[in-house]
Amino acid sequence: MAGAYRILAHLFAEPGTMAHPDTPPDRFARYAPALFVWLWSTGFIGAKYGLPFAPPFEFLFYRYLVVTVILGALLFFSRIPLPQRVGTWLHLSLIGLLMHGVYIAGVFVAIDRGMSSGIASVIVGVQPLLTAAVAGVLLGERVSLRQYVGLALGFIGLALTVSRSLAQGQLPLFGFVSCVLALFAITLGTVHQKKHGAGVDLRAGAFIQFLASTLAFGVIVLLVEERAVVWDVRFVLTLAWMCLALSIGAISVLWILIQRGAAARVASLFYLVPPVTAVEGFLLFGEALSALQLIGIAVTAGGVALANRP
Repeated sequence: MAGAYRILAHLFAEPGTMAHPDTPPDRFARYAPALFVWLWSTGFIGAKYGLPFAPPFEFLFYRYLVVTVILGALLFFSRIPLPQRVGTWLHLSLIGLLMHGVYIAGVFVAIDRGMSSGIASVIVGVQPLLTAAVAGVLLGERVSLRQYVGLALGFIGLALTVSRSLAQGQLPLFGFVSCVLALFAITLGTVHQKKHGAGVDLRAGAFIQFLASTLAFGVIVLLVEERAVVWDVRFVLTLAWMCLALSIGAISVLWILIQRGAAARVASLFYLVPPVTAVEGFLLFGEALSALQLIGIAVTAGGVALANRP
């Protein structure tokens, strides 16, 4: 409840009152990483629930359209100004297309084409290593040896966690390529957000990002989508969760974390997503966790704690 309240406080705060990246840690800062990991992990569950009822691009189009309308209303009634510089709009649009477009679409397409969520998660789970390398070069962030060790441990634990899925599943070439594109997109989006997203009001920036994604997917739907959406109540509820909890909640938390901390440390949180997804799969779908997967979860948590240690 505290995390949700804090997000709402950020959303409805007066323009110009957003927390500065150097704000001392508070209760939200302590619980935000866990909140983000849980919210982000439900994306794989939501994809598994929703994709049988809608093709991936149309699913994402409706998701981003709803979020754009919600954020647009929020900006209007709260009188939050939009950035005036064209360059800011272009940077935010690019971030939106990378983080909401290519990344999520790549994962959705891979799962829709038969790739298991475990395999998809281990491929995009390499992102923290890429982000650490790219942030060191492009942002000048100092990544210590301890952080590299923590990142490596996180990757080893992640691989152990999904090893069962890798052993039993298949790796479709199209799905593999989609996940690799998603991996590079989320990496570049995270770094670009850190470099060009700071100083922009959270709500205005999110509106521009989702507006760009909505327009892009609207064009894609007109060109390539064929299968009609089945407006089953399960799809509607899944769509609502993906819009509110993920596209608004998780992205807001991620933006705040990136503004407050180094990109490499924030990116290491993505290591926890596949293990948490595995636990959710066990609770929701009865997917058993092996001893090796439990060890992987423990190693991943230890690696993330090491990488994020002050």
